[in-house]
This record gives sequence, C-alpha cells and structure tokens, in this order.
Amino acid sequence: MVKWTPSWISSTQPRKKRKYAYNAPLHIRRNIMSANLTKELHKTYGRRSIPIRVGDTVKIMRGSLKGKSGKISALDRARYKVYVEGITNYRKDGAKNPRALVVSNLMITELMLEDHKRLDIINRTKPTKKETKDGKKTS
Repeated sequence: MVKWTPSWISSTQPRKKRKYAYNAPLHIRRNIMSANLTKELHKTYGRRSIPIRVGDTVKIMRGSLKGKSGKISALDRARYKVYVEGITNYRKDGAKNPRALVVSNLMITELMLEDHKRLDIINRTKPTKKETKDGKKTS
C-alpha cells in the first residue's frame, strides 16, 4: 500500500484529503502550515497566506486566547502545532508549559524577512492591478 502520494490532493473525498495531510512528508507539511496575512500585508505582498516560520509575529484569532499575539518560538511540523512566546499553560505544580496552537487559528501580523529564500518566494507574486469595466485600475 502507498504511504503517501501527491495525487491525493486533487481528490474531492474528505477521507483522501485527511490521508494526504496525515501522511505528508515534512517538506510538504511546510506549505500546509500556512497562515493568513493581515489586510495590510495582503495588499503589500499580493498574497492571502504564506507558510509560517520561527520569528513571525502572529495574532490568535480563535479560541480562549483570541486577541493575544506574540512571536513564533517553535514549530512542530510532525503534529501541525505552533508555539508562541508568552502563550503558556500552567501545571498543577506551578510549572509553565508552552501551549500548542493550530495554524488555522492564527493570523500573521509581521513577517520575518531576514531569510533570502523566503524573500524570493514572496517576491514571486507581486500585487497586480485589475481593470474594471470602466477602464479604471484597482489594486
């Protein structure tokens, strides 16, 4: 039996979509772990979402921690989890544990742009001007 194949992504069956995500290799999980950009970043870079990385500043959009923000301190691609600085759980003995978050509940508010490869990926898509029926250009 095949462990994973990229052809599963084109399937419309939910079970095959789940199988694609659960069995995906780490280099594919990087793209699956993408978060939406804020409206300002969306206009600037002409992209709606981008794969997250350590150093990005994110805002939590859903859940009990909604509204809090911080820098990404670690990623767990094997479990599809993200760890943000300052977001912790407290154990019974008082010790702090970093709280694992799901990428789909986050929004990127500030990008870490020190990585040249990431800059190249972002610059592949430039914001385009669309023409309306009146002939006016909009961004």
